[in-house]
Amino acid sequence: MLYYLFQYLDKVMDVPGTGVFQYITFRSALALMLSLLLSTIYGKRIIGFLSRQQVGETVRELGLAGQNEKAGTPTMGGIIIIFATLIPVLLFAKLHNIYIILLIVTTLWMGTIGFIDDYIKIFKKDKQGLKGIFKVFGQVGLGLIVGSVLYFSPAVTVRTDTGSSDIFKNATETVVKQASQEEKSTATTIPFFKNNEFDYAEILAWTGDGYEKWAWLIFIPIVIFIITAVSNGANLTDGIDGLAAGTSAVSVFALAIFTFVSGNIIFSNYLNIMYIPNSGEMTVFISAFLGALIGFLWYNSYPASVFMGDTGSLTIGGIIAVLAIAVRKEMLIPLLCGIFLVENFSVVLQVSYFKYTKKRFGEGRRIFLMSPLHHHYQKKGYHESKIVTRFWIVAIMLAILSIVTLKLR
Repeated sequence: MLYYLFQYLDKVMDVPGTGVFQYITFRSALALMLSLLLSTIYGKRIIGFLSRQQVGETVRELGLAGQNEKAGTPTMGGIIIIFATLIPVLLFAKLHNIYIILLIVTTLWMGTIGFIDDYIKIFKKDKQGLKGIFKVFGQVGLGLIVGSVLYFSPAVTVRTDTGSSDIFKNATETVVKQASQEEKSTATTIPFFKNNEFDYAEILAWTGDGYEKWAWLIFIPIVIFIITAVSNGANLTDGIDGLAAGTSAVSVFALAIFTFVSGNIIFSNYLNIMYIPNSGEMTVFISAFLGALIGFLWYNSYPASVFMGDTGSLTIGGIIAVLAIAVRKEMLIPLLCGIFLVENFSVVLQVSYFKYTKKRFGEGRRIFLMSPLHHHYQKKGYHESKIVTRFWIVAIMLAILSIVTLKLR
């Protein structure tokens, strides 16, 4: 909202200094600072409110060290993340930008699903929460919305021929050639390869001429799968104090770099990457989201004063998935969100192996002492703060490697 006010003051009233609001970097910095302040200052009040409403965590007996001490700790702390993200976005972002609209919808949509799940667990005393089938329906619904908008909206375009444009005319003059026509495309980026654009429509090339118009049959299901997988991965990672928020903040920071360079014609030309018009505005959202996650860690670090619950974890996963898809970096998710992947995979392996051995030997056997993976290390006697710190370090390494793919191909 403030963006439009300062735009009016600059263009119509010609007030000196108001033009600074046109810069994404300036608005992103403001969004980051405001979200940090909101999450740390008002986060304490929200935690107090949750405590008064007796919104406490019900802990299942899993035989983990320090588990019983967590009983009664306020949950639904994801409200802090959502609140501290949306307020700066509403103030500083271009609200007519299609990517900002999608991210706001994603935040509210996944936040609502998570809130319903937490509400059922706490107030209905049902430890299972929202039935898995309804969660999946919600995730699929969001995937349909995001996939359809990205595919059909005329506001979503790309330009992949950045390598044909010269930035440097000579040693003293910097120029950028006029951009070729932007186009609708289902192209994405394959990391670590030169000429690394891949168009999902090519999967249907065997059907003959006109196959491009049916590309949505491939693109939308892929979007649905990614959103479902990443949101569930974030949900499984939320098991010990500071793990999900910390690792997510690292991934989100890397995505901020991707969105900024992909939405900037000069940087995209220099790096020879896909230029995505208007996507740079997502940097404002990401900055607010990053500030909210860091501010939430103020209260969620060991020993946690609040848990994010599914209200936060599902929202985090949904936002990261949509960001990666929008900036055409979804194939980097296994690397960028490697912690989510390993946590998810550890559960799949554990369950599959248990069922297989029970069927074959009559007795279920386990690969890990407990899944998800962070519980395995707890069972081995590692303190949860050590586990979290080491997972953060791994997440930082994966994020750096993801960023390096901008040039390492």
